[in-house]
Amino acid sequence: MKRMKGAEEGSNNSPSNSPSEACKKIRKQTSDETTAVVASESADCDWARLPQELLLHIFQYLPLLDRAYASQVCRGWNQAFHMPELWRCFEFELNQPASSYLKATHPDLIKQIIKRHSNHLQYVSFKVDSSTESAEAACDILSQLVNCSLKTLGLISTARPSFMEVPKSHFISALTVVFVNSKSLSSLKIDDTPVDDPSLKVLVANNSDTLKLLKMSSCPHVSPAGILCVADQCHGLRELALNYHLLSDELLLALSSERHVHLEHLRIDVVSENPGQHFHTIKKSSWDAMVRHSPKFNLVMYFFLYEDEFGPFFNDEIPVTHLYFGRSVSKEVLGRVGLHCPRLVELVVCANGLRPLDEELIRIAKHCTQLSAIGLGECEVSCSAFVEFVKMCGRRLSQLSIMEEVLIPDHKYSLDEIHWEVSKHLGRVWFPDMMPTW
Repeated sequence: MKRMKGAEEGSNNSPSNSPSEACKKIRKQTSDETTAVVASESADCDWARLPQELLLHIFQYLPLLDRAYASQVCRGWNQAFHMPELWRCFEFELNQPASSYLKATHPDLIKQIIKRHSNHLQYVSFKVDSSTESAEAACDILSQLVNCSLKTLGLISTARPSFMEVPKSHFISALTVVFVNSKSLSSLKIDDTPVDDPSLKVLVANNSDTLKLLKMSSCPHVSPAGILCVADQCHGLRELALNYHLLSDELLLALSSERHVHLEHLRIDVVSENPGQHFHTIKKSSWDAMVRHSPKFNLVMYFFLYEDEFGPFFNDEIPVTHLYFGRSVSKEVLGRVGLHCPRLVELVVCANGLRPLDEELIRIAKHCTQLSAIGLGECEVSCSAFVEFVKMCGRRLSQLSIMEEVLIPDHKYSLDEIHWEVSKHLGRVWFPDMMPTW
């Protein structure tokens, strides 16, 4: 009995039959079974039979080149590659290897798109480098879109001169093809191009009921009369961007007429091509008419002027909401901004010089009661004045981008102390920027 009991106990305590070993066997068996099931499912899975809706969703996330490679896997994937939904939005990248490091859309793919998908294109942009060859290639493609019905068109030059070097007749002819055949354009961005008044008339004649956004800064062949033609007939226009030389009292009054819709965004680029250039003055009464007609419209102004060219600006009240100074601007001009821009929401000053802007900043905080975003680059402001500015603006400052070099320590605050004081008035943690964020 003892021998049998001992043998039984020895059997129960042997390593091969311990509880831990039993668990290991169970886990190994389960693992083997799972591996077998996965292998079986993988063998049964046919990627070629994925639903086209799922393939379409996957293809939309693939870069164009990878999408083209995927289309060569099987017939089903090739059919998905040519589904119309994939070609509604497309960007033609036309860059010359000798003058650009950017990739270009392969010529064979462009031919295939024009042949099979030109009637599917709806949201199209052309991105070209500074070479004339790239701009001409874009014009050639535009002239072939006779079956298209575009909703948006953007011509983007990554560097000048690009489209401006193309013969004007060639460019206008190509653009007219789109204007005539689309008839449903809602957004048109044609900055830095030789577009002219007659071509705008063609645009209006065919797309007046649908055009909502027209962006055409730096278009020297367009006159105020051409813009008036658009403003008078495109009653759905909501956003307009143009150069200051096209802006006039007559245009503002036209945009403010009862029969015209309420404009939501007006962007004006004030650019000096040559030092000492003369700029005209817009009457306060014209701006007032615009505000009465469209009280909530945003007036965005980009200034790229030399200091002695600001004479015509900010002498009277102007309803600007977003103001950007791309070149150095004097204390005097910034002082006038504080007095005459009561609707100001955002202010960016890239450079000023070495004269502190304490008084000007306090004036802006006092009079611009809607200011919620400010950025200062190569300027100088004492730490005390900056804290006072933040205190006056309060927590409405949602964007505060100030370079560390801008802040000058004084008897009240050092650079190590200022971020605590500013954070307290903002209601959130704040530090000065090491690099500009605008």
